[in-house]
Amino acid sequence: LLVVHFWAPWAPQCAQMNEVMAELAKELPQVSFVKLEAEGVPEVSEKYEISSVPTFLFFKNSQKIDRLDGAHAPELTKKVQRHASSGSFPPSANEHLKEDLNLRLKKLTHAAPCMLFMKGTPQEPRCGFSKQMVEILHKHNVQFSSFDIFSDEEVRQGLKAYSNWPTYPQLYVSGELIGGLDIIKELEASEELDTICPKAPKLEERLKVLTNKASVMLFMKGNKQVLHFDLTVFPVKMSSLFCSVEYETFDILEDEEVRQGLKAYSNWPTYPQLYVKGELVGGLDIVKELKENGELLPILRGEN
Repeated sequence: LLVVHFWAPWAPQCAQMNEVMAELAKELPQVSFVKLEAEGVPEVSEKYEISSVPTFLFFKNSQKIDRLDGAHAPELTKKVQRHASSGSFPPSANEHLKEDLNLRLKKLTHAAPCMLFMKGTPQEPRCGFSKQMVEILHKHNVQFSSFDIFSDEEVRQGLKAYSNWPTYPQLYVSGELIGGLDIIKELEASEELDTICPKAPKLEERLKVLTNKASVMLFMKGNKQVLHFDLTVFPVKMSSLFCSVEYETFDILEDEEVRQGLKAYSNWPTYPQLYVKGELVGGLDIVKELKENGELLPILRGEN
């Protein structure tokens, strides 16, 4: 196993990771560790797509087998130990591994109607091209899921061969490659992008679907299993008030768009909110009044 550290003298995190490498070299004498100043070998850095430091490449039998971007000491230790303990595979095993990888890539590209393979996440893109792609998709209200190729070197390299496309980001619709940033820009310019990519539902449509997700829906801070601080009294009361009627919950703390949007949608400014068959019943005080008046159970059962 050979571990190559692409580093820069001006980056303090690189110096820290050099110390980690020195300790690993003592523990694992069978592993070779090499430091390369990234800016001193531009051709090599370009070949291996080194865009930030520190970056670590892992080689075995002259083949690159893994990659780690960033100063993550625990992850570096884990990867070095794992690769140092694993042996080489015979040719027949390599064929099986390739088949398994292709199957995994097929599942990943079909994981959502629109899949973006990018460097980083939509919230924190780690390259300019990925950032531009996300901005275009958001601008056109495209509903998409993403996969951070920095999180899995096998996927990062395998997808290039699988799709016969050498760079990232890559956009897939229904498992089929649409292309990279330049192609998406062309589709945007020709106004074809809106016809190819699935649209995210408008907030009002989404709220209508959510409030009708179950016959009895409770929008709350937390859920049946995890209750938040200002609901210490409410869930116990609500559970007893429900009279054993089945209900579903939605945690508004997990979706700020829903949390704010539902207030306007229902014209009700606070939480929790109880809905029956998509219609707002009210909050805790109203539910308590209905219980005391004997009206709650018929409402929950949809009889009134």
